[in-house]
Amino acid sequence: MNENLLWPRYAEPTDLPAIEAVPLADRGLPESIHALLSRAAARWPDRTALTVLPDAARWREPVHRTFAELLADVHRYANLLHELGVRRRDAVALMSPNCAELIPATLAAQLAGIATPLNGGLSRGHLTELLRRSGARVLITAGPQLAPEVWDTAQSLASELDAILVLRPTGTTGAPTPLPGIDGVRVGYLDALASEMDMSTFDGEPPRSSDLAALFHTGGTTGAPKLAAHTHANEIADAWMIAANSLLEADSVLFAALPLFHVNALLVTLLAPLFKGQQAVWAGPLGYRDLALFGEFWTIVEHYRIAAMSAVPTVYAVLAQCPVNADITSLRYAMVGASPLPAAVRENFQSHTGVTLVEGYGLTEGTCASARSFPAAPRPGTVGQRMPYQRVKIVRPGTWEELPLGETGVLAIGGPTVFPGYVVARDEHGHVLDGLGKLSDGWLDTGDLARVDADGFVHLAGRAKDLIIRGGHNIDPAIIEDALLSHPQVTAAGAVGRPDEHSGEVPVAYVTLVPGATATAEDLLAWAAGRVPERAAVPKSVTVLGALPVTDVGKPYKLALRADATRRVLGEALAPFTGVDVDAVIEDGAVVATVAVSSEVDETGVKAVLARYAVPARVEVRP
Repeated sequence: MNENLLWPRYAEPTDLPAIEAVPLADRGLPESIHALLSRAAARWPDRTALTVLPDAARWREPVHRTFAELLADVHRYANLLHELGVRRRDAVALMSPNCAELIPATLAAQLAGIATPLNGGLSRGHLTELLRRSGARVLITAGPQLAPEVWDTAQSLASELDAILVLRPTGTTGAPTPLPGIDGVRVGYLDALASEMDMSTFDGEPPRSSDLAALFHTGGTTGAPKLAAHTHANEIADAWMIAANSLLEADSVLFAALPLFHVNALLVTLLAPLFKGQQAVWAGPLGYRDLALFGEFWTIVEHYRIAAMSAVPTVYAVLAQCPVNADITSLRYAMVGASPLPAAVRENFQSHTGVTLVEGYGLTEGTCASARSFPAAPRPGTVGQRMPYQRVKIVRPGTWEELPLGETGVLAIGGPTVFPGYVVARDEHGHVLDGLGKLSDGWLDTGDLARVDADGFVHLAGRAKDLIIRGGHNIDPAIIEDALLSHPQVTAAGAVGRPDEHSGEVPVAYVTLVPGATATAEDLLAWAAGRVPERAAVPKSVTVLGALPVTDVGKPYKLALRADATRRVLGEALAPFTGVDVDAVIEDGAVVATVAVSSEVDETGVKAVLARYAVPARVEVRP
């Protein structure tokens, strides 16, 4: 590996042309994730790679692993998987909150076979389907001490498995909780079963760059989540693009708290630090869901000298309300992604902490990151510049016709991080992959509306499917959400289109509030009316909820809000009829109104009312 070519200057937007003047193939990137880890262990054997906190309350009692120790653990675990019959084309499922053992287990699964991280919060039906689709017969999972509810789910999946390897909480000592026997399934604690395995090398076939490294589930709003495949080349290229950031040095410490079933956790806080030998401090199993973490957060930053962190906008909205009670000058910047960053969240966090929020953009099908921002060269209104060797273009919705520079359309991404497809079947050669309409000649349809400027900066305009179209006028829900998020008592906001008989749809909004909030829906409606920049986008109503809906993989789920808005407006429209029950369900990514009427109700009249709205509807007559 040519170290001189490995680290070009990458601190400003103007650095991009010089970086790309050298072909990516000439930079000598490692062949695989294992090769990357082996390089780190050889160069910095005694340097701390991982610092894992048991939980927020015990952040002063971490478990440390050097790069050499991490590689030894990966070898032990991978050799155990190999002994269990896992080979290059075999998937290994992992279902656990973050802990010290899960990190090397994930890398071992990529070494012995193909890692398939699962969100234990998915329904058991979805998990069963994902196991079957991946073909995984070995599950690495949280045990009864680490996450009892996940352990219960794991046992319910035993009929799909040959082996269940169990993880213990970070820093646990003493005798483990006895595990039940399961007929036909090998059950045991991962670390104990791997204790006698060779830690110096891997006994099986090492992966090549074109081999699959991981299968990540994505979507999950309707039907089972899809499984997006990553190759080792995908992950190595994207991790290098992230690591190439000249603003972080070898001694920079990163904070990691997102779950390892999320590509950001794997790429940004595990793989990218391996390139420069950087330390990552991992939060406890609840991550950012541990409320105690926010009370200790700034002290943790000071103690470990955290230089960078990665989180979603809602985390920064909460941190903006936590008193800064420590020296946080080590924190160079904070990365944000996964969902659009409201302007109010940015302003509140930065004014409260003095720390710059740096937006990024990416998606699972693009491996992880495809655009990044620069703290010293802010471009308000963008999610960053395309990353080196990645291509971007704007195409007309529904086609692949490229639009001129500056026009808004669907964002498409090309280059070495574009995934090879979704798993649709398995045959004698391994997993069968298909782009399912998302891929065309090496380009990925992101489903995001955007425009790209001459410098390669991406200006998002919302999800193509989330646009509110009022009488033919396109409304970006973000301008409504930004206005509501500027209210000091609003913690989250989602704007969607509500069916309207005159305009097709009109905007409405849903919000969550801080504990003890006094603001009413009427107050918030008036607040929005004075701040939404265009009259047509002022919401017709604001509804306060305890929590906004999210998908099974934790992303905002606006279909559920659209369904609620549909149910409410049709319920009001049909109120003059007695004996009518109105609901709205989600089918194949669309909202469908379902109306049950008694036999005495004027069915023709009900259908006439429904016909005034552009909503698919079913009317069922009850006996």
